[in-house]
Amino acid sequence: MGEYHLIEAIGSCKMDWASLLNLGRLGDPSYAEEPHRPIYVQDSDRIVFSQPFRRLANKTQVHPLYENDHLHHRLIHSIETASVGRSLGMSVGHWLETQKHIEAGQKHAISGLVYAACLAHDIGNPPFGHSGEAAMGEWFEERLDGAKGIFGAVEASHRAEFEQFEGNAQGFRILTRLEMYRNQGGMRLSNGVLATFAKYPVTAYVKSSVRESYCGLKKFGVFEAEREIFEEVALATGLRAESSPVGVSWWRRHPLVFLVEAADDICYSILDLEDGFTAGDLSFEAVRSHLEPVSGVPNHQREDKTEIEWISYLRARSIGASIHSCVEAFIENYDSIMDGTFSNSLIDTCSKNKEFYGIKKVSRERIFTARRKTELEVSGRNTIRQVLDGVLPVLDELKTKNWDESKLSDYNGKLSRAINLDFRDAKDSYHALHVLCDFVSGMTDRYTLKVARMISGN
Repeated sequence: MGEYHLIEAIGSCKMDWASLLNLGRLGDPSYAEEPHRPIYVQDSDRIVFSQPFRRLANKTQVHPLYENDHLHHRLIHSIETASVGRSLGMSVGHWLETQKHIEAGQKHAISGLVYAACLAHDIGNPPFGHSGEAAMGEWFEERLDGAKGIFGAVEASHRAEFEQFEGNAQGFRILTRLEMYRNQGGMRLSNGVLATFAKYPVTAYVKSSVRESYCGLKKFGVFEAEREIFEEVALATGLRAESSPVGVSWWRRHPLVFLVEAADDICYSILDLEDGFTAGDLSFEAVRSHLEPVSGVPNHQREDKTEIEWISYLRARSIGASIHSCVEAFIENYDSIMDGTFSNSLIDTCSKNKEFYGIKKVSRERIFTARRKTELEVSGRNTIRQVLDGVLPVLDELKTKNWDESKLSDYNGKLSRAINLDFRDAKDSYHALHVLCDFVSGMTDRYTLKVARMISGN
């Protein structure tokens, strides 16, 4: 497992904004910020112009392989989440300045960090949405149980990273290792943005050992391969560190994570309803009855608007009202957020929590179980498995050839070139399996279908 460091909590239990807003660059600490262009603005630009971000345009949000151009995909969702996150950050930043919790002018850094983190929040998601994550985890679990070939050399403490494949951890890997400056800081984003991105600041190995009930432990958000990188970020931003039974740290969330999470919750909850109406899964009355209470706009104001126009209007008003409610929840829970004891989402704590509970309930019962969506998720699962099954022999052979890709057989060499497999980090079985995850999770929905057809010969 190698040596683990235990990072001690810095100073008092309460985190401080001087550290939390650290704008030092990962992998480039000597970088000097340009006076006219803050680092968090550059961070946003680096994310927007990256290939992983661009690929989100062809990745499922809710409806796989959609035929209606008005339905959301991951890229649009990420842009809208960033817009909402920026508004949340502006409001919270203004309050923090008025209360003198931060220095004058730093409200812009608050909104900038949240905006950048929101842009990147889904950047590690595989094709076909959460069903794609489940398909990958299921496939790895089956093969790790057999422990044959390349799987036989994977340590037990690493298994959960693959068996419970997590897009959040893959996102942190993309941002800090794979994209731009490979293995030298990745995109070299600021420590503040990376900490704000980290919804689950814990590795899978540590998470399995901690019995505490805390929102940041619901999943894992860091692979063992990037653990030391996250330690550097956590130390730079002064996240509150906690010990674990295995002697390895996990951390309390950066306070701005709650704003990123709220922006995501607001967007997918409200916009899933609008998409449900557009896709024909929900009636106008069903959507109206859920959005009007959130928006605070009564139906009698509809006047001559069409059903589509009224739903769009309610969506916009609902987002604005939800932002206001979540800002109030942040302020009301400020002390516990800053000392790391707050363990809830702002949506579940805010004044509109009952309305959002109703929205999530109808989404579970009517949208996520819609026939076409279910059929395509089944197809997506099997497509991902076809790709994984087809690529696995390449890695098995690579292991027998001592990780020298030049010695691959003719077919495996051709396949790896055809799909552009990147073996640079495949130095042992653990890292080789992450190469496989990098490839499959980076695929778009349509490219997954293309590769599956090529491998199967259909």
